[in-house]
Amino acid sequence: MSPIQWRKSSYSTENEESNCVELAQIPDAAILLRESDEPGTVIATTPTALRALTRAARAGRFDQLSR
Repeated sequence: MSPIQWRKSSYSTENEESNCVELAQIPDAAILLRESDEPGTVIATTPTALRALTRAARAGRFDQLSR
């Protein structure tokens, strides 16, 4: 098995080593997510569920959580 290839958000810079969401796809089509400052904590999801999460975040449905 080859090592997992993690990708950072295009909004991250090289100076933001510990403040990034990273994604990877594994052979069974699952999508993996992790926070770069907690690389041992990984969430597995499906492409469909990730799209739903992304749409909800863009629509502001989680904005009240940061207040």
